[in-house]
Amino acid sequence: MDTAHAPAPDPVPTRPAPGHVDVWLVRPPLPGRPPADHHAPRPPGLSTALRPPGLSAAELRRAASFARPADRAAYATAHTALRQLLGGYLDRPPSALTFVREPCPGCAGPHGRPAVVQAGGGPPLHFSLAHSRGLIAVAVAPRVIGVDVERLPSPETVEACARALHPGEQAELAAAPPGERRAHFGRLWTRKEAYLKALGTGLSRHPRTDYLGSDLRRRPARWAVLDLPAGPEHAAAIAVPGDRPDHVTVRWLPAELPYGEGAPGANPGSTVTRSPRSGSTITRSSR
Repeated sequence: MDTAHAPAPDPVPTRPAPGHVDVWLVRPPLPGRPPADHHAPRPPGLSTALRPPGLSAAELRRAASFARPADRAAYATAHTALRQLLGGYLDRPPSALTFVREPCPGCAGPHGRPAVVQAGGGPPLHFSLAHSRGLIAVAVAPRVIGVDVERLPSPETVEACARALHPGEQAELAAAPPGERRAHFGRLWTRKEAYLKALGTGLSRHPRTDYLGSDLRRRPARWAVLDLPAGPEHAAAIAVPGDRPDHVTVRWLPAELPYGEGAPGANPGSTVTRSPRSGSTITRSSR
């Protein structure tokens, strides 16, 4: 496994080239927890605070509908980050972005993958958004993409949810050492959700239908599903149709979080890892 230092982030996000994927990770505020790395350096061009005023009226109503303050803050942070990132890629004000739903692949109804309206044409820009307790992920690519992130579940949750997995995945999970089953389940589940999101069906397609275990030969044909580095408490994955991405860049996005909370910082150092198994290059921020 070869490692090397990656270049610093560009001053503003630039569209990923063909074969490339950008993944941005954000830590939402948690009540009672001091902000992490508040004084850490921030990538240039992305130091603007993430503030709820950039959200649409519908997004603000949705954020306000959550009973728990942590859930409200996580939703607002996730959608503010998404708007700021896509606004940077498309060179448009975040508040001016319009989101739509693509047709559902099952019934053609307007509840398929989310998409951003791109005024004036240009090459397509696809995205996917996911958040779990303590972490948000935004993936951006020039082709359809799905991303998922999950906080590692308790052993009891693993036991209860394992029956929803593909039989081959259940066998792999049962064979894993007890101390590794939470992480193994997290990898299985995030691969599955990323794939179903990219497919456009979400969990309307039963999780048991598709095998996303460790045997690459048994996974869905003409799809690439990759695990992502997301820290010790979470699992994350992306899925894209076609060949495996040549390069996946994972960055931590600094954010002045809404509702008066503090800001997790970003570490500018990066490491490039070449995976012989996947043939892809993953650049991840060091922490």
